[in-house]
Amino acid sequence: MSSKDEFYAHIESGYTTKGDAITMGAAMLDGEAITDALVKIPLKTLNRHGLIAGATGTGKTKTLQILAENLSDKGIPVLLMDLKGDLSGLAQPSPGHPKIDERHAKIGIPFSAKSFPIEILSLSEQGGVKMRATVSEFGPVLLSRILNLSNVQEGIVAVIFKYCDDHSLPLLDLKDFKKVLQYATGEGKNEFSKEYGRISTSSTGAILRKVIELEQQGADLFFGEKSFEVDDLTRIDENGRGIINIVRLTDIQDRPKLFSTFMLSLLAEIYASFPEQGDSDQPELVFFVDEAHLIFKEASDALLDQIESIVKLIRSKGIGLYFVTQNPTDIPDAVLAQLGLKIQHALRAFTAKDRKAIKLASENYPISEYYDTKEILTSLGIGEALITALDEKGRPTPLAATLLRAPMSRMDILTDDELEEVLNKSILSKKYNEIIDRESAYELLNKKIALAEKEAEEIQKKEASTSRRTTSSSKRKSTRINPVVKVLTSATFIRGVMGVLNKMMR
Repeated sequence: MSSKDEFYAHIESGYTTKGDAITMGAAMLDGEAITDALVKIPLKTLNRHGLIAGATGTGKTKTLQILAENLSDKGIPVLLMDLKGDLSGLAQPSPGHPKIDERHAKIGIPFSAKSFPIEILSLSEQGGVKMRATVSEFGPVLLSRILNLSNVQEGIVAVIFKYCDDHSLPLLDLKDFKKVLQYATGEGKNEFSKEYGRISTSSTGAILRKVIELEQQGADLFFGEKSFEVDDLTRIDENGRGIINIVRLTDIQDRPKLFSTFMLSLLAEIYASFPEQGDSDQPELVFFVDEAHLIFKEASDALLDQIESIVKLIRSKGIGLYFVTQNPTDIPDAVLAQLGLKIQHALRAFTAKDRKAIKLASENYPISEYYDTKEILTSLGIGEALITALDEKGRPTPLAATLLRAPMSRMDILTDDELEEVLNKSILSKKYNEIIDRESAYELLNKKIALAEKEAEEIQKKEASTSRRTTSSSKRKSTRINPVVKVLTSATFIRGVMGVLNKMMR
């Protein structure tokens, strides 16, 4: 048996599946695609999470697009974080090209151009369905970790939430939270001290500054109503295809705290809302996080612990998480260890640091008798990648340098008119884009403070009135003369007494 035949048999045995699977392309040997040596990812293991990595311009976004398309075709909803703004083309079919036909002939699968059902979501002023969450939904623990608070400050946040629960004060947006925080050491100082103990003004000041920092990154647009219901991410269209939800994030690349706040909130809500599924035949939702380093870049240790916990636990809810980044070292080791699928595009070795990173990256992949992993990582072309997944029994599949299939949809953004058409067709925009600002902690506390001030003013007026009456009464008493004294001190009485005395002296 020739080396090529042995390699074909090696790939075929490693990537044969009993259940449904997504075909990524054909395995390559010595830089040449082996037709029909298909590299497949079983749907059954897609909730085991994954990584798509590679240098800029090597095709990571197109790989993400291929996965999203095929998942949608299999009836699996998708959520994409679009930080570069180049994924909206999923809504239009590929125009095709002779090079695409040539590529697919080498792979051994036909090419068909398709459009896919998409929903445009947004965190900011950009067009799309608005995604929001209330401060109450975050809870004291998650909010404290986002703000990177100390233990003492976390305790104060817990007291703030407890006070609002005890007094029926809804915490909807950051304006509400700031108001209660200020009230705790201002007008409500005595009330808080009596019920929960003394709260330090310096601690509430430090928390307030961190909330303002979060606001400056645009979080005031994210916190509020109406809260986005995560069940709306799992919709299927009339043709049985999963909706591809694209979150437009092109304007928050320089606001990593907002990005990580949104991500953690969404993952926590999905984990809390979705039922346990165990090992089902396919995932309930697949979540792609492009430019994943932004989540971890400025995350505190507490926040990283929270993310790691969710990544470990959310698999049982039927959720697949896929991180897209330039280098595997961008992902913390504890998270990287949970990723079953790895798709590695080319890395560039321009510096000693780059070569060290490539060496580390190569150690994340199974040893193969057909490849020198460190060498092939620098020689892969655009649209080629090293792939290893998990088979249906949870075992790593053989490492395969893969010539990837082409996306079936357009590899470009939508025009303004096309985007406007997608936004106008959205059912969810009617549900979420109305601005709601109902009475909450901010308004209720302002009313309480105003009422207290009015009562204090009335008491002050009463006290002033009572004081005036008392003074007036005292004056009247002081001017009223006893009748006996009045007679004794009268001029007539005195003249009479003096007359008697004169007679006696004579």
